[in-house]
Amino acid sequence: MIKIETVLNILKKDGLFREIIDHENYLYNYTNVTFDSISYDSRKAKENCLFFAKGAAFKEEYLVSAISQGLGWYVAEKDYQVGIPVIVVNNIKKAMSLIAMVFYGNPQKKLKILAFTGTKGKTTAAYFAYHILSQRYQTALLSTMNTTLDGKTFFKSSFSTPENIDLFDMMAQAVKNNRTHLVMEVSSQAYLVHRVYGLTFDVGVFLNITPDHIGPIEHPTFEDYFYHKRLLMENSRAVVVNSDMDHFNLLKEEVEQKEHDFYGSQSDNQIKNSKAFRFSATGKLAGDYDIQLIGHFNQENAVAAGLACLRLGASLEDIQKGIAETRVPGRMEVLTQKNGAKVIIDYAHNGDSLTKLISVVEEHHTGNIALVLGSTGNKGESRRKDFGLLLNKHPEIQVFLTTDDPNYEDPRAIADEISSYIEHPVKTIIDREEAIKTAMSITSQPLDAVILAGKGADCYQIINGVKEEYPGDAAIAKRYL
Repeated sequence: MIKIETVLNILKKDGLFREIIDHENYLYNYTNVTFDSISYDSRKAKENCLFFAKGAAFKEEYLVSAISQGLGWYVAEKDYQVGIPVIVVNNIKKAMSLIAMVFYGNPQKKLKILAFTGTKGKTTAAYFAYHILSQRYQTALLSTMNTTLDGKTFFKSSFSTPENIDLFDMMAQAVKNNRTHLVMEVSSQAYLVHRVYGLTFDVGVFLNITPDHIGPIEHPTFEDYFYHKRLLMENSRAVVVNSDMDHFNLLKEEVEQKEHDFYGSQSDNQIKNSKAFRFSATGKLAGDYDIQLIGHFNQENAVAAGLACLRLGASLEDIQKGIAETRVPGRMEVLTQKNGAKVIIDYAHNGDSLTKLISVVEEHHTGNIALVLGSTGNKGESRRKDFGLLLNKHPEIQVFLTTDDPNYEDPRAIADEISSYIEHPVKTIIDREEAIKTAMSITSQPLDAVILAGKGADCYQIINGVKEEYPGDAAIAKRYL
């Protein structure tokens, strides 16, 4: 529960409060108002709920519907003149975050919170950290792949970082379930739309940065994207940064006054003697490590997670065990066909991650390599050119362009755009299952491989704004092994 006086004090302290407008003159008694729920979903709004009218697509009819269910108060950036009092604020999303934080009992003060950001690798690094911390602590995980608030039940989140009201609700549930630590992903969008406004992290990790998520409904420029990524560093008590990432010198300067660890070639924390399923580390993590995920970049993610967990109380033994135990659905998953050829399933969905994925596969497979690839609709449009330019460097790879979350765009038009940048012949098979089946049919021996990129473990296709059921790349590949 939260009293209206508390709500107003929170808003005024942060400079968000503008005024209360009450056309029906209820204000004479508003000091006695108490809210027992908060929501931004009009379907869940009811009597004694504080409702937040947020989003560019918000419609007055949503508010009218909530009033018919008993809603008495709402928060908004304007007065909708619907007959109930409104608390007018300067920024609705910031207001939501600060009020949710208090409404749910400030759960951030009862958890040690570790957050990862980066263009790629957030989920993998979060999984490493979850398994490391779980050796010793009661740990919760908020991840694109899986979320658990009790360490037993897992479910998939809609966003890399949940909406702020949902985030603090989940954190409160984790506290109720006796969790002591929380590992989470923090996307650039989370800062762009204030999902983590007001939250300070115990450790923030910056894995890497490459141009991505730039478009009409995301970031307008790379500078804007990079700026919002860096906000995690500003809002963390201690940070871990990849010294080999682009623009490292800027980050180094920004974090030098904080508690920090760097990893990579410009630091003491380096990877040595790297092999397919084993590596050695120097510096704070000095020792040998077994790892199930192949690829140097996965070893880097493991080191980043290890350094962060070390700051949160994990031992070197915890780190070694946690790294060795970690598997990530849809991340470098490997299936073997009857003819010995491999099928590699991975979420690689931009030029940089696909470059690394191809390099790992080519390191282990010198025969025929087939690639099944699409690109998402209405977001990350620059990836299409990146894919084309990358594949020009690999004319030996047989490319099958297909569907990958086309949303409101025509998947064939997306495939044609990718193809327009490729200088050698490729095949377009819009039906993803048929594309996978065809790609697998061209292999014949153990040195051959098929790469299924983009979807990972997702069991849906986003079409016209709806997540339509899809068996998943792994399930389809298993049909034709």
